[in-house]
Amino acid sequence: MNFTHEQFLSPFSWRYGSPAMRALWGETHKRRLWRRLWLELARAQHSAGLVTAEQLADLAAHVEQVDLARALEIEAQIQHDLMAEVRVFAEQCPVGGGIIHLGATSADIQDNADVLRIRDSLDLLLAALRDLLLALAQRIETLADVVVMAYTHIQPAEPTTMGYRLALYAQDLLDDWHTLSALRAGLRGKGLKGAVGTAASYSELLHGRALSPAELERSMMAALHLPVYPVASQTYTRKQDWRVLSALSGLASSLYKMAFDLRLLQSPVIGEWGEPFGKDQIGSSAMPFKRNPIQSEKINSLGRLVKAMADVAWDNASHSLLERTLDDSANRRETLPVAFLAVEEMVNTAGRIVRYLRVDENAAARNLARFGVFSALERVLMAAATAGADRQQMHHVLRQYSLAAWQAISQGQANPLVDMLATSVEITAYLPPARIRELLDAGAYVGDAPARARALALLIYQTCKS
Repeated sequence: MNFTHEQFLSPFSWRYGSPAMRALWGETHKRRLWRRLWLELARAQHSAGLVTAEQLADLAAHVEQVDLARALEIEAQIQHDLMAEVRVFAEQCPVGGGIIHLGATSADIQDNADVLRIRDSLDLLLAALRDLLLALAQRIETLADVVVMAYTHIQPAEPTTMGYRLALYAQDLLDDWHTLSALRAGLRGKGLKGAVGTAASYSELLHGRALSPAELERSMMAALHLPVYPVASQTYTRKQDWRVLSALSGLASSLYKMAFDLRLLQSPVIGEWGEPFGKDQIGSSAMPFKRNPIQSEKINSLGRLVKAMADVAWDNASHSLLERTLDDSANRRETLPVAFLAVEEMVNTAGRIVRYLRVDENAAARNLARFGVFSALERVLMAAATAGADRQQMHHVLRQYSLAAWQAISQGQANPLVDMLATSVEITAYLPPARIRELLDAGAYVGDAPARARALALLIYQTCKS
């Protein structure tokens, strides 16, 4: 298996994800976990008198000696990867080799190993998400009072602040943190239940002995600190995989939303934010001036892939006929590792973007000056109505003036709306010109957004540092 780039290699083998995450889903680590499970099974069986101390010591002495080349050689002949590993392990253990996998079915080993890999992967992912949340909290505090235009329907609406906009993304990600943490805490293995989940093979082995199949299972799984499903078929329920991939898809959705917004906000039309761009970075092979948002686009691209993998997990759970079919096996070799690697890459990329986000407050001020006065019309409407004006009639007046001002802007003129309203006979009958100009200062129309943004930042600190 000496692969080179002369052959196709998945980009997740070298381009996306961390070395630590790739190692968790590597073939060598998987086989070490299998061997660890065989060792713990033998240890539990030793307490029942099924395995001698010498046999157990022999397995322990060779548990780390994975020989992948030899295993693949055997697998090419027998077409069963787990049994190939059993044979290699047995070849290395002249004393204990004969009791490896005693009473077990493949899924007793494979499924429990998969849950251990999922658990460790969630630990890596939660650590990366924690770093992203803390970076967001810091930027939220810094930008809590920087006023910008907000957009609904991708049209200028009312002002908000940069910190409050970041808080929207952070709140979703904090929900994802809680979802993934609860998922991690609730993971369960198959345990030791045999070919169809009845533990019949273990009952046969332990007949007349002091240890029951349930006690054997508890002994082994306690050593792994892994709770088990009380009921299983040949495998643990594939609903668990679906929950895992759905949670990853949910996190990918939050990151996707943030990245997509960033792509809009760093367009020169708005130009308020920009992802980091190295001094030697090339934006386009044809257009030297381009600063394409490639990091945000990568997040969006990977997010679509993760979403699709959650659909595959749904099919695996739904199509697992009767006690088990093998039509999930091939795709699980891809969906589980790639989903974790893709989401980890998304989280780490988002972290770099947030930490080195380029903020253009001048662009924000220009956009606010151009569009903010329109959003402040609501303040004028409420003040005039409070002063005795007919609310519906005043809404009509303000609409006419705003349409005229918008027409002037579209022709390249400066926004005339403030002067138009401050000299309007209909409006000054209820409000003095100075009050009208004060009300039209959109920079003061952000409600309690700064305070709520800071409160969310504090919640992140409390959650992630506890």
